Amino acid sequence: MQQEVDYGKLGLRIKESRRSRGLTQDILAEMVGCNTSHISNIENNHTKVSINTLLAIANALNTSIDYLLSEQYGNSALALDHEILRALKSCDIQKKEKILKIIDIL
Repeated sequence: MQQEVDYGKLGLRIKESRRSRGLTQDILAEMVGCNTSHISNIENNHTKVSINTLLAIANALNTSIDYLLSEQYGNSALALDHEILRALKSCDIQKKEKILKIIDIL
């Protein structure tokens, strides 16, 4: 059975990721190579995002397409695991040690 992409959820995830990185729609649009209204239309589910634009958005947000679509997977934990590993790669050793302590507390 073929599953359809929920572009509303995808747009919200893109918006969430953009905001968490402190980026405006203008800045993301410039990084992606499109206009601001296109980013707005994607985030607000007024248009379907092409795979090429989705890849450019994921790269600009330093994330993966897997993460942006993770809420729509049957097993979203795997995409989340990959996103956590991706984020950890950019941390120095002290930050990784702090993160490990936080995980142990949880």
